[in-house]
Amino acid sequence: MTTAIVTGAARGIGAATAKRLATDGHPVAVIDLDEVAASLTAEEIVAHGGRATAIAADVADADSVRAAVDRVAAELGPPGILVNNAGVLRDNLLFKMSETDWDTVINVHLRGAFLMTRAAQAHMVSASWGRIVNLSSTSALGNRGQANYAAAKAGIQGFTKTLAVELGRYGITANAIAPGFIQTDMTKATAERLGVSFEALVDAQVSQIPVSRAGVPDDIAAAVSYFCRKEAGFVSGQVLYVAGGPKS
Repeated sequence: MTTAIVTGAARGIGAATAKRLATDGHPVAVIDLDEVAASLTAEEIVAHGGRATAIAADVADADSVRAAVDRVAAELGPPGILVNNAGVLRDNLLFKMSETDWDTVINVHLRGAFLMTRAAQAHMVSASWGRIVNLSSTSALGNRGQANYAAAKAGIQGFTKTLAVELGRYGITANAIAPGFIQTDMTKATAERLGVSFEALVDAQVSQIPVSRAGVPDDIAAAVSYFCRKEAGFVSGQVLYVAGGPKS
């Protein structure tokens, strides 16, 4: 099985995705800025019979990315799957948003996806096979207090479609997943920002979701697993909204 890289894989959606791809039989590189937490995810994969290594890397730094991908190739084999999941929140209304808050979010989400993809695609082109999955969000459609995040996630969708056009001839597909409300540490941080309990935030969100429940990281991991399969080779340039309904 081909080696998979998952960024932002120390916890939440990234950790669930890394574990799911390991269950699917892939060696997995767990990449995160938090090396200690990434190691816990990798250790759990190994404990369940999989192969994994944890690598500390800043996806917004070109040298860090280059070193991380080189290490993955040396330790686990050339990467054939890349899941660009790393992300941060710096929410605020536009008139309160600092330049640092804007730059941080754009750099991690967009620059990070660009740098990781540029480094990993060389291995995929050599193998004439690859799967790239980028994490967008329903916030790409616009969300109050998230001008930076919404712009980054909308950019991810355009980036994904361009990758599909450029890399398709090499047997590489590129798709994006746009989660709706998912219960993670990031959404708990949103509750804190809004000054409400997490339970109240969940209840408010669920009331607007047609399937009447909040999403969990495994919901996203299952979608990633599909896009990474050999059978998904004719699906590329798509944005899949995993949100419990069309208006979530």
